[in-house]
Amino acid sequence: MKRLGVLFAVVALLLAGLPATARAETTPYVADRATKIDVMGEWAHPDDDTSIIGPCGVWHQRYGVKCGVIMVTRGEGGGNAVGTELGPELGLRRENEDRVAHYRSGTVDIFNLDRIDFFYNQSAPLTQYFWDEEETLRRVTRVIRTTQPEIYIGFTPTLAAGHGNHQQAGRLIWEGVLAAADPTKFPEQLRGKNALSTWQVKKVFSGGSTAGTGGTTAAANCTTGFRPNGPDTVAGVWTGYESPYQWPAGNVQGQPAGSAKSWQQVADEGRAAYPTQSRVMYKGTSAPACPRFAMTQSFVPFQPNVREDGSPNPAAGRDDAILFGAAEPDPGGLPAGTLQYLTFSRFANVAGEPFQATVHLKAPHGKLASGNVKLTVPPGWSVDGPRPVPRRAEAAITFTVTPSATAPVNQLAKISARYTTAKASGYTDNVVRIVSAAEGRFQRWGNWQEYDEWLAKTAPQAARLGRSPAIQSIGAGRTLDVPVVVHNWSAEAQSGAVSLTLPPNFTSDATTKSYAALAPGADTTVTFKLTNTDTTLPATQNVEIPITTTFTGGSGSETLTMSVVPTTAIAQTSTAPVVDGKADPAEYPGATLDLGRIWQGASTCTGVDDCGVSPTGDGSTAKVSRSGDALYFFVHVRDDYQSYAVTPAECVGHWQADSVEILLDPRGTASQVLMDTANTFKLGIFPFSNDAANGNGPCWSRDADNHQGYSSGALDTGNAPGVQVASTARWVGSNETTVPHAYTGYDLEVKIPLATLPAAVDPANLGLNITPYDNDDTSAPGTTTLRHIDQSTRLGWSALGSVQSDPYRWGKATLPGYTPPADRPTTPAPPDVSNPNLNGALSPQTIAQSARNHVPISGRVPTDDLEILSAGLRPGALDLVTRADGPGTARLFLTRGELAAIPVWKTSCTDNPPPDYGLSACAVTTAGSRRGRRT
Repeated sequence: MKRLGVLFAVVALLLAGLPATARAETTPYVADRATKIDVMGEWAHPDDDTSIIGPCGVWHQRYGVKCGVIMVTRGEGGGNAVGTELGPELGLRRENEDRVAHYRSGTVDIFNLDRIDFFYNQSAPLTQYFWDEEETLRRVTRVIRTTQPEIYIGFTPTLAAGHGNHQQAGRLIWEGVLAAADPTKFPEQLRGKNALSTWQVKKVFSGGSTAGTGGTTAAANCTTGFRPNGPDTVAGVWTGYESPYQWPAGNVQGQPAGSAKSWQQVADEGRAAYPTQSRVMYKGTSAPACPRFAMTQSFVPFQPNVREDGSPNPAAGRDDAILFGAAEPDPGGLPAGTLQYLTFSRFANVAGEPFQATVHLKAPHGKLASGNVKLTVPPGWSVDGPRPVPRRAEAAITFTVTPSATAPVNQLAKISARYTTAKASGYTDNVVRIVSAAEGRFQRWGNWQEYDEWLAKTAPQAARLGRSPAIQSIGAGRTLDVPVVVHNWSAEAQSGAVSLTLPPNFTSDATTKSYAALAPGADTTVTFKLTNTDTTLPATQNVEIPITTTFTGGSGSETLTMSVVPTTAIAQTSTAPVVDGKADPAEYPGATLDLGRIWQGASTCTGVDDCGVSPTGDGSTAKVSRSGDALYFFVHVRDDYQSYAVTPAECVGHWQADSVEILLDPRGTASQVLMDTANTFKLGIFPFSNDAANGNGPCWSRDADNHQGYSSGALDTGNAPGVQVASTARWVGSNETTVPHAYTGYDLEVKIPLATLPAAVDPANLGLNITPYDNDDTSAPGTTTLRHIDQSTRLGWSALGSVQSDPYRWGKATLPGYTPPADRPTTPAPPDVSNPNLNGALSPQTIAQSARNHVPISGRVPTDDLEILSAGLRPGALDLVTRADGPGTARLFLTRGELAAIPVWKTSCTDNPPPDYGLSACAVTTAGSRRGRRT
C-alpha cells in the first residue's frame, strides 16, 4: 500500500452567544455530493451496524448510492479481547474497526456522536439519563439536516431490542426524522451563517418484520415473488454480485487468485473485523444471500410486494426497490420528490365504528397533476370515494372508513391509497389496529409504562410495532397486587368483568371482578391480590396468567408473564464471620441458596463437575449472613476447568473468565424508578488472577452499577470500601492449555458493608442475586493460549434471561432484626460510570472525515472562528500560521498512511490486492489482530 504523509488539524472553540442571522427563504441549504448521504443507518455501538455492509456495497457499486452511519457511541464500555486499551483508547480502536468493516462497501462516512457507552442495560430511560437525551437528539438532527439522507435504517425502538442503548438508538431514528422536518425543533440550526434547512427523510426501516414466503437467495432481484407475513413492505438486495475485491493467491478458501469476491464474502469478512469484541478473522466461503429490510414509515410513493388485486409486484422484487421514491424515482412515474403518505384520525379502532383516513400529497415543484385518489380497504370494510385531486401544490384528501363488524381484534389492518393521473400513479399504505370495545390490560410500570407513553406522546406511527408486553415478578410464597386497567375504546358505555386464569400454585382474592357503566374514552382499574403458594422455586420461573375482559357483545384478552423469583430471610449472627474462605456452621446458619440454574450459555455446560448444575443440591451453592451492618457471603462453586487468569488491568468484565457476581438492590425498587442497575451494587469477583504481587489471589471490581470501576489492588478506585474477599482457588500458573487446567472449583467468602451500598437497605425488600460465570477453554482454534474472552455459562440463584441487568428479576431477601442507621440516605447518589468516552476532537479519523465532508464533529455546533492561513512540514519542525476570533484549543495530529481504514488483522497473504485491508488469510494459523492502533 502506498504510504503518504498527512498533516491535519482541528480546533475546538469554547464560544457562546454567536450572532445569528436568518437564511434567506430563497436560498435553502442543499447538501453537496461530498456531504450528501442517500442511505443512513443508525446504531448504538460499533459492530451493531454490520447488516448493511453487503447491501451498501451493492447499492454503491450498481446504483451510485452513498451510505453513511450515525454511531451513537464508540463502545468504550465494552471489553477488549485483544489489547489493553480501555475507555477513550478503546474507543479509538473500536471506531477504526467499524471503519474497516464498512470501508470496502463505500461507506466511509461514520458520524460518531460521542455519547458514553456506560454498561449493558435494558432501559431506554436509563440510556437517556446517561446520553443527555435532548443533546443527543440535537446532534442527530444536525447530522440529518446536514447530510439530507433519503432513507433511514436501524434498530427497532421497541423493548424487543433488548439492550437499552439499542432501544434508544431505535427511538432516535423516529425522533430524528420528526425533528429534522420540524422547523420548531432546534430552530437555532436553521439560522445564522451556517444555517441549515429542515429535511424530510423519505423512508424509514426501523423495527418492521421481514418474515414471509417466496423470493430467492440464488439470483439477482432476489425479492421477486416475496409475500410478507405482516403488513410491512419488504425490500431486499442480492449480495451474490461480484465485488471489485479479488481473492489473493494462496487464500485458505482455495478460490482462484484474481477472481472476484462476492459482496456477501466482503460483508462476512467485514462482519468479523471487530477483534476487540471477541470476533475472529473470517476464513469461510460465503454463499449469496438476500438481506431484507422492512419499511415502517414512508412519505413517498413506493412499490408494494403485493398489488391491490393480490397479484405479486415484480417492481418490488428489484434489488434497488428500497430506493424507489427516494434516491431513485418511483416506477409509477410520479415526479421525483413527490410526497404521498396516509394518516388516520385514530390508530386504535373498534369493529363497526367509522374513522377518517387522509391522503397527503405534495408536488416537488409546481402543482399536483389532475387525477384522483382511491383507497383499498380489507374485505368486508367500507370506504367512500374515489376523490379528485385538486391542482394545487399540496392537498390533504379525507375519506371515511368503516371496519367490518366482525373485524378480528388485536390485529393490524392495512389500508392503501393509490393516486392516479393521466400519465402516472403512486401507491402508499398504512395500518390501523382493531381493538376490543373495552380492553383490559395489566397496568404497565417501569420501562414498559415509559415505552407506551413514548409511543403516545412522541412517535404514534411506531405504534404499528406494538405496545409493551405485560411483565411482572413475584417472590416465591409472596403476595402481590395485580391491577388491570380497562379502557373503553368504543362510542358507547360498556360494562363487563375482568377474569384471571391462574396457573398452579397461585391463588387470588377473586378470579373475576366486574366493572360497570364505563364511559367512552374512560378508564377504570380492577385489582386482584395474587398469592404464590409454593415457597419452592419452580423449575420454570416464568409463568403465564391470561387476563380476559368481557364487554357488551364480546371479550378481549392479554397474557401477563409473571416471573417467580426466589426468596430468603438472611440470618443474623452474633459473631461476625472470619473472612478466610471457610464456612463454620455458626457463621452461616441460614438457608442454602442453589446457584446451579443456568440463564445463558447452557450449550457449553457438561454437568455438575463442569458448571455446578445439580438437581440434588451438591452443585454450586451460597449462604448469606448478616452481622452488625455488614453482609457476609460464602459461595461454593463447582468447576472442572480453570479459565484464563486476568491481570490487574483486566480485573473488569467479569464475564470473560471464571468469576462470581454478587448483586444487591438496597431499596428493591431500582427497576420501578427507571434506574435499573444504576441504583444497585454489583461486585464481580475473580477467584484467582495473574498478579504475582498479590500472590495471584482474587481481585474484584464493580460493574454496571452505581459506581463501577476497579475495587481492589493497585488500581482500586475506592468504590467498595470495607469489602473483603478470601478465595480457596489457586491459579495453575499459566494461561497455556499445554499446562493442565483441571480443578474441582473454589470457595469464596466475601464481606460487604451495607454502608458501601448506594442507599440504605430496606430490610423488607432487599434485591439479591448471586451469579457464577464459568469459562472453560477459550483458546482460539489452532492455538494453545487462553483468552480473556466471553464464552461463559452463566448461572444464578435467580436464573432468568438478562438477569444481570434487571433488578426486578433478582431474588427477594429480608433482613429480620435490622434497622439501617437513621442518617443513611434512602435515595441513591447519581451513578458514576468511571470510564469516560472519547471526545471526537481527539480522533484523527473523525477529524479527517469532518474536514472532507464538512459535517461538524459529533454533530456539534460549527464555527468559522479559526482560519488556518498556512501549514507546512519540514524535517524536525512544523510551521503553522492561524488566525482566531476567540479563545480555544488547537489539536494537531501527524499521521502516515490511510486514515480511513487502518487494518485490524495480520495477514499471511504476500500478494493481497489493495485495498483488501488484511481481511484475507493464506494460512489457517492466521488469527492475530494488529497492535499499535494509535495514529
